[in-house]
Amino acid sequence: MASLLISILVIPLLSLLVIGWRRTRVTAIHPSSTTQKRRVPPSPPTLPVIGNLHQLGTYPHKTLQTLSRRYGPFMLVHMGRAPALIVSSARLAGEVMKTHDIAFSDRPLWSTARRLLYDGKDVSLAPYGEYWRQMRSLCVLQLLNNKRVQSFSSVREEELALLVKRIGDASPTPVDMSDAFATLTNGVVCRAALGRKYGEDEAIGRRFKTLLAEFVGLLGAFNVGDLIPSLGWINKLNGLDKKVERVAKEFDDFLEQVVEEHVSKLNKPYQQEERKYNNDDNNSTRNNNDSDGDGDSDNKDFVDVLLEFQRGNLAGFPLSKLSIKAIILDIFAAGTDTTYTVLEWAMTELLKHPKVMENLQREVREVAKGRLNITDEDLDRLRYLNAVVKETLRLHPPLPLLFPRAVTRDVTINGYDVAAGTMVITNAWAIGRDPDSWGPNPDEFKPERFLGNPVDYKGQNFELIPFGAGRRGCPGIAFAMAMDNFVLANLMLRFDWALPPGMRAEDLDMTQCTGLTIHRKVPLLAVATPYSS
Repeated sequence: MASLLISILVIPLLSLLVIGWRRTRVTAIHPSSTTQKRRVPPSPPTLPVIGNLHQLGTYPHKTLQTLSRRYGPFMLVHMGRAPALIVSSARLAGEVMKTHDIAFSDRPLWSTARRLLYDGKDVSLAPYGEYWRQMRSLCVLQLLNNKRVQSFSSVREEELALLVKRIGDASPTPVDMSDAFATLTNGVVCRAALGRKYGEDEAIGRRFKTLLAEFVGLLGAFNVGDLIPSLGWINKLNGLDKKVERVAKEFDDFLEQVVEEHVSKLNKPYQQEERKYNNDDNNSTRNNNDSDGDGDSDNKDFVDVLLEFQRGNLAGFPLSKLSIKAIILDIFAAGTDTTYTVLEWAMTELLKHPKVMENLQREVREVAKGRLNITDEDLDRLRYLNAVVKETLRLHPPLPLLFPRAVTRDVTINGYDVAAGTMVITNAWAIGRDPDSWGPNPDEFKPERFLGNPVDYKGQNFELIPFGAGRRGCPGIAFAMAMDNFVLANLMLRFDWALPPGMRAEDLDMTQCTGLTIHRKVPLLAVATPYSS
């Protein structure tokens, strides 16, 4: 990418770039400053206009880790005209996400994200302000609270049963676990959010799966127009603008259909009557309809809940259809790709470290005591499972570079002045491998480091922040981790696992893909043998 970008820029635009370099560089260093006497964080040398873009490489999280070792964990890089503060230590992440959380609470809304996410009407990338506070509160209190997460336990159980059957039927043939985890996660999220699953045997299901992959890929795509506005025309030449418009329209059409189906369902006369005559005599009828999203509000899908809040004005603010679609889109973007990534890397590390897998299976089977399933109630007793999941999140955070923040006002941190408007990127991948936090062998997969260690991933311990922290922390942690822990525990209970014949643990390909979310580059294949106690 870097070599192609440079070849495009240098030949036709060299003179223009050199002329504009000094102005661009001064603005980038401190965009809101009227003086050059401020102390800015250390920065690698830059090239005219493109700044440090040529240094990012295929895996920016790794490149930025290398640069931070030379220039420090509080480093300023220049992504074209956009100054970006790179945070690579737990202590400084705490400064950004806790001590000065309000000052670092905004989001840079780039053009691709704006077009895909309804002009910032979602939760994850909405600008900081009253609208964002209202929408986040709605998500946290109504959609992703612990009670509602537990209400979907039967959905998780049913989708897990399908996965177990798929794996059992394939035995002893190797199973593509990457695809299996993606299918499982998509099924759970679809049923929780939309009330039904869009299976791969349907044309709409196959298209939905492809569309979701395109959507996530575009969110992580390089958009030269965002970083160097004068070169925005390149997006027309490379087809990015056209692809973004197509995917945005197709997803909007899909969500529009989903919302209208739910509206139609809510308009049925018998449902209107249920809401009018809500009494004990019809409770059994309502419970029988729960699977269709018509029962008690604790068992409704997310679209049902949002529409009822809209109709009754229960949110305390006007809730538009656009906002409903934006929230649902957020849940898919953040809830499917990132959740199955954790399962994929956890299984990868377990296959690479068979002794760790043996320890985990021993714990799970002791807790099960001959039962065929691990339940949600069992999960709190699985200390080693919790350690395995934490260690996976430490080494393989789904988003190695957390969603960027934007500084709302001038602030001083670590002795450096940071200007309003500066973009801030936290390198969760580098923080998870920092020897200052994790000792002399931070790249080693060792779940035992979390036994008796209170460090958690919920945003209170900045050594481990795969989901971010503070006001902009992910609101869906409970939903994602309830699924990851439940699925991993039951797969360890039901099967013994091995790599395909002829493959050794040390030969397992650990190459990452590129993009916003870091999956394996090649699918994970594993052989499962049903376990009998």
